[in-house]
Amino acid sequence: MSDADPAAFRPGARLAARPLHFIFLLDGSGSMSVDGKIEALNDAIRGALPHLAALAEQNPFVDLLVRAVVFADGARWHLREPTPARDVAWAPVSAGGFTDLGAALVEVSSVLAVPPMDARAFPPVLVVISDGRPTDAFEDGLATLMAQPWGKRAVRLAIAIGSDADVDVLQQFIADPQLRPFSAGDPEQLAYLVRFVSTAASQLASTPAGESADRRIPEPAVPKPAAAGLMVW
Repeated sequence: MSDADPAAFRPGARLAARPLHFIFLLDGSGSMSVDGKIEALNDAIRGALPHLAALAEQNPFVDLLVRAVVFADGARWHLREPTPARDVAWAPVSAGGFTDLGAALVEVSSVLAVPPMDARAFPPVLVVISDGRPTDAFEDGLATLMAQPWGKRAVRLAIAIGSDADVDVLQQFIADPQLRPFSAGDPEQLAYLVRFVSTAASQLASTPAGESADRRIPEPAVPKPAAAGLMVW
């Protein structure tokens, strides 16, 4: 006999919201402490959260939950518990150490198994933001992530900060030849791209496959580089 709530099948009954897990994978290495990059990253995340909260408010059938992991010397959860965007009080990420992106991918893969993931969930959104190249076994970490069905089905996007980011590695993470990493050359571009990627990817992940003819991320209207008074990376 089914354990489902009979009320769910009554005419006019409200369907339960399906979880959509949004996970930031943030570079906290020593190079992020240069030229105000870590401060710009923290500001960009803070600025994106209200947009994610507004998106969640517009769709009552999506339970949008935010998490964040920081990679430097190893990986650590910066926001461990899945938290509604409106409830996130963003604590600043600090910078120092190496760039262990592979460790972050392994850490994220550990929360994409079922359980703890809900089998009813939308594909998770994974966004890597980095200014460098991995200093650990990135390929092993990526293989671990892709071995998880939810890791393979995830909407995976990346933002390269400055000219020293390893775009080829970020492309491997995305694993979609039609989608390239986005590139931020100053704080204004980074803030815009974090907002854009957060909302566009969440909309894509929560759109059923049969309801959209074009399930792609649109081209962002990135601000021109080096607006007055801004640092260029």
